[in-house]
Amino acid sequence: MSLEAIRYKPGHLEILNQLLLPHQTIYETVKNTEDGWQAIRQMKVRGAPAIAIVGSLSLAVELATKCFDSKDSLIDWVVARLDYLVTARPTAVNMAIASAKLKKFVKLDKYAGTTTEEMKCCLIAEIESMLAKDIADNKAIGSHGANHMMANIKAEKIVAMTHCNTGSLATAGYGTALGVVRALHETGALEHVYCTETRPYNQGSRLTAYELVHDHIPSTLIADSMVSIALKEKKVSAIVVGADRVAANGDTANKIGTYQLAISGKFGNKISAKYHKVPFYIAAPSTSVDLACKSGSDIIIEERPQKELTHLKGQPIAAAGIDCWNPAFDVTPADLITGGIVTEFGVFKPSELQGKIKKNLSNG
Repeated sequence: MSLEAIRYKPGHLEILNQLLLPHQTIYETVKNTEDGWQAIRQMKVRGAPAIAIVGSLSLAVELATKCFDSKDSLIDWVVARLDYLVTARPTAVNMAIASAKLKKFVKLDKYAGTTTEEMKCCLIAEIESMLAKDIADNKAIGSHGANHMMANIKAEKIVAMTHCNTGSLATAGYGTALGVVRALHETGALEHVYCTETRPYNQGSRLTAYELVHDHIPSTLIADSMVSIALKEKKVSAIVVGADRVAANGDTANKIGTYQLAISGKFGNKISAKYHKVPFYIAAPSTSVDLACKSGSDIIIEERPQKELTHLKGQPIAAAGIDCWNPAFDVTPADLITGGIVTEFGVFKPSELQGKIKKNLSNG
């Protein structure tokens, strides 16, 4: 059974504080949208799908305690709180998409003949449905990705590499890129997986390694600077990572360090999946695809505090006074995504993505 990062029942939400992993497993109560915003901003919860779910569920639990004298006052309050939640970590698009969907839902429901209280209950139910849908989507992503690799990679078993954390701790359950790894393992097609430490927040060493050990998946942790030599020496079959935002043209923003896994270098000493002829996959739900964003140059990249680089558990590890640049994400150009973009609808080339997503969403 995979780890449970989000615990929810009507009127009550708990999240696993991922800042304390792997040494402590502590669930914290989220009582309202302010708690939700802080949990997202402080990275107690992270991963684009989980950010959207926790943000939305924080709205649901606060809604359960509030009374409104009219539908208009309910709508005004919901819209304001959703706008606020989006600001917690703006690069990840899932919260913005969830916000837009929920705003549309309440505005349409205004004319549905329901009472204000019934409208509130309908909105809470809509938010609650996101949990089950995310898990179902993740399992579909895992299946599509695993099947595509097994069909297209000429190896008896797959040796995978992944970056950051994209598993149960980053979603409602199962995971995206780590869901592909799980699916390979469940079918007996996985030989081994290498996960990077993912500096400076160490989501790989703290979180992904924790999940892999928990699920008894054969795995090895490597430093970020070991990627190139690992591709060469460990016979890696495929790299699969997640996404915080995918532009319409396939350019993908993901955790800092992703670009260097995929980059096509002119020299052999560059970290380069393409140089080593290793297919590079993005695994993400359609909610991570921002069709309004034309290319990666339109994606806002969040910059984190310098202290995340200069301190570890509050203790300085760098020379005092050194300046730091600490972007949380980088953008991988679409032409480096050589394996494909894995969604709940299937695996697509970056050039196919926009049309395929639009078609599947219109059909669903």
